[in-house]
Amino acid sequence: MTSPWLVLLPSEAMEVIDLSYGWGNLTCRLSIPDSTALIMAISNEDSDRVKLNEAPEHFLTVADWYPSGYWYRVDERVAVLAWQLRAQDSRLPFDDFQSILPAAFPPKPGSWYLAVTYCEEPPEFREGERLPKWNAWRITPDYVEPAMLDIQTGAELVTSLEGLWPAKLLESQRALVIGTGSIGSAAAEALASYGIGQMDLVDPDRLLFHNVPRHVLGRGDVGKMKVDALHEHLSREWPETKTSPFPLDVIENADFIRPMLDISDIVVCTVDGVEPRRVVSHLARRAGKPVVFACVLGDGQYGEILRIRALPEVGCLDCQRRRLRDTGQMDPEPTLDRGYGEGTRHNPMTAVGGDLHLIGSIAAKIAIATLLRQAGEPGQSLEDDNLVLALRPSGSFGPPFDARRTMNMQWYAATRPYYDCPSCHHA
Repeated sequence: MTSPWLVLLPSEAMEVIDLSYGWGNLTCRLSIPDSTALIMAISNEDSDRVKLNEAPEHFLTVADWYPSGYWYRVDERVAVLAWQLRAQDSRLPFDDFQSILPAAFPPKPGSWYLAVTYCEEPPEFREGERLPKWNAWRITPDYVEPAMLDIQTGAELVTSLEGLWPAKLLESQRALVIGTGSIGSAAAEALASYGIGQMDLVDPDRLLFHNVPRHVLGRGDVGKMKVDALHEHLSREWPETKTSPFPLDVIENADFIRPMLDISDIVVCTVDGVEPRRVVSHLARRAGKPVVFACVLGDGQYGEILRIRALPEVGCLDCQRRRLRDTGQMDPEPTLDRGYGEGTRHNPMTAVGGDLHLIGSIAAKIAIATLLRQAGEPGQSLEDDNLVLALRPSGSFGPPFDARRTMNMQWYAATRPYYDCPSCHHA
């Protein structure tokens, strides 16, 4: 039957084997409980082993080294054998395997080793498709069985989706994320997953214990500045996105924010409080940059996302709220000053992490769609500018926050600016 072992093959090892001939030694880090091996060093036949770069965050970097394993260059018979054994979920006596691959070393009695085989020209098994060049094996004195093989090819990141997703286009875009709390951190991670090229992170606060249940960061980052910890997290998980942390307050440090807006393509604002949001709206309008606001209302009953484009026919945040008041609808802005739950910053917010992350992810999608539509991608048109999403609706809010069913989405149009608005009139 097929071995449960998984062999992780780095691209560096592939390059050595591809340029070599015959066989060579492998040194692995093994985790017996996980049945997983990471190739860490390699040789060409009897030469000295060359150590490969190891990813410091990989769980096997604390596992033991085992200098027992081999790689072999093989002909197409071994590639066919691997395919047949996998299809039949079976194994082959070692002597039969060695008759096909005479170079295979017999293990010592009672032991076993892992091997990797490379066939430069595997045969076709259907028109236009060839069998895999690379295979992994678990070899014992009595039998040989295929193991799982995962290859690091360098195409594991977002740019590998080019052709299916406009990764190259987004690679040239820069986002400014203001507020890296629960919603902002989720939005930042989503932006990175879409392949945004550069991202500036702005937040003056540290990560505290009560933030952890709702944040993308964990307990190990408590005490760090949120922007620093998030920068480290995104650099590790999404290295294609270049992030820069700025522990700034958007009100007190507005003069530092202005030049950051000038070099940004879009702003995502998830800060708490009326005044910071107004400042971001004003600065973004003056800079001529679109901004996406995201928040939750009613202790997490509703999520709201406002896209405010710097267009003559679209009013700023103050104009949007003023229009709600003038038409007898609900202006939710004052409730945002309540902070956490009971109106202090020391009590946990009652919105749960999953809902907050959902709003952050949708805000990121709206930001990305805005950038792509501006670049001529017709499939990224949005239904409208403003969105209300019911998370755990009570029906106690007035329109447009009156959805009564969970996940009900209400889009509504952005309103025109007021003639006396100092932000919009200046623009």
